[in-house]
Amino acid sequence: MILLRHGQSQFNLHFSATRQDPGIEDPTLTPAGHEQAVAAAQALADRKLRRLIVSPYTRTLQTAAPMLAQRELTIEIEPLIRERYAFTCDIGSGRGILAARFPDHDFAHLTDPWWPDRIETEASVIGRAAAFRERMAAREDWRETLVVSHWAFILALTGQSLMNGQWIEYDPRSAPPGELRWHP
Repeated sequence: MILLRHGQSQFNLHFSATRQDPGIEDPTLTPAGHEQAVAAAQALADRKLRRLIVSPYTRTLQTAAPMLAQRELTIEIEPLIRERYAFTCDIGSGRGILAARFPDHDFAHLTDPWWPDRIETEASVIGRAAAFRERMAAREDWRETLVVSHWAFILALTGQSLMNGQWIEYDPRSAPPGELRWHP
């Protein structure tokens, strides 16, 4: 499968400059983040993809939009692949707000709130990654699946730290990563 980290968000822009939480809940992509999303869609245009699994945050949904504009894909909104709750940006939007922003997607299965109400432990993220790895390894179409997710989740799943808009190929049948470096 292909794992794509969302494009640069308003939070990423401010946090990378100050290393301070700017207090932005469920941030949108910056213009650079939108460009990264388009670039990823273009780079993956020739890939055989049938399924798109996306975290319910606005930044991942916006990152997925160029993919959906260029091809017919089955889309699944999956809170299991959400970001580790550690900053204000990890407070999501409720399903009613998401449905209004993204009327072509189904959010009815989300339970409000679908994100944790306190800082999430590293062990919790590793556990979510293990559950997702197991689920994807059991699917026959994992090779034709694109997953749009977040830094901490992709790190817990693969052991790799991706930049905004970066993507990698990943075999969910592979062993979980060893020791993880949680601070970029």
